[in-house]
Amino acid sequence: MGIRSKYTIPPESTWRRHLHEIIFEADTRNGKVFDIGLLLAILFSVLVVMLESVPSIAATHGRMFKSIEWVFTLLFTVEYILRLSCVKYPMRYALSFFGCIDLLAILPTYLAIIITGSHYLLVIRIVRLLRVFRILKLARYLDEERTIIRALQASLPKITVFIGAVLALVTILGTSMYLIEGPDRGFTSIPVSIYWAVVTLMTVGYGDIAPQTLPGQILASIVMILGYSIIAVPTGIVTVEIARIRPNIPTSQSCPSCASEGHDRDARYCKYCGGKL
Repeated sequence: MGIRSKYTIPPESTWRRHLHEIIFEADTRNGKVFDIGLLLAILFSVLVVMLESVPSIAATHGRMFKSIEWVFTLLFTVEYILRLSCVKYPMRYALSFFGCIDLLAILPTYLAIIITGSHYLLVIRIVRLLRVFRILKLARYLDEERTIIRALQASLPKITVFIGAVLALVTILGTSMYLIEGPDRGFTSIPVSIYWAVVTLMTVGYGDIAPQTLPGQILASIVMILGYSIIAVPTGIVTVEIARIRPNIPTSQSCPSCASEGHDRDARYCKYCGGKL
């Protein structure tokens, strides 16, 4: 019996590394074939869910669609388990964006056993198609995606203050309209009047409730004009943050330990967990 050297890679590490290259990497032939097959399966499974919602089609093929849904769910469940098993820190991947999406893509089918109709939430699987940017090596688009995410995160405090101000404004406007129009003209309560203020301020204008008196129409006109200026505020906040972020085109390489992406091209260690790339 031979003596294993301390430099020999354990068999467990070998199969885990090979499995990681197939599932997470798109640079190899096997990895690209796996990802393309996965995207086709996602598209077909979403199509099945959409067709099942059509009454005329579901009446004749409903049972077949149910069977197909379960087949895809089981396949995606196995895939999710394999993703967790081939990374060093499975919880880190499970709590990542794609990890949460992968889990949410299989839960609705199991929930449908308890909650009728919840399987229609399987359309969330279409979010997994974002992996197409990695498969096609469109690193520029990957960087733009991360730029938008970072800009939204940096804008969160300002947008939170802005939303708080808007909520206060619609409360004042809704209460004012309730006092002007009253229950006899459709503004039956302050919450209903606030609903009208939100719809009008956001320039949606359903028209289910409308002021009938001259003071009410003047107030409505003011709210409509305010709506155009208010909508532009969050757009400007996010735009400024996007302009501040320096572009940095990352590599599509996935970390073998936590499956995180977005590393610099000259990186040797993962910026998220410190694992060797």
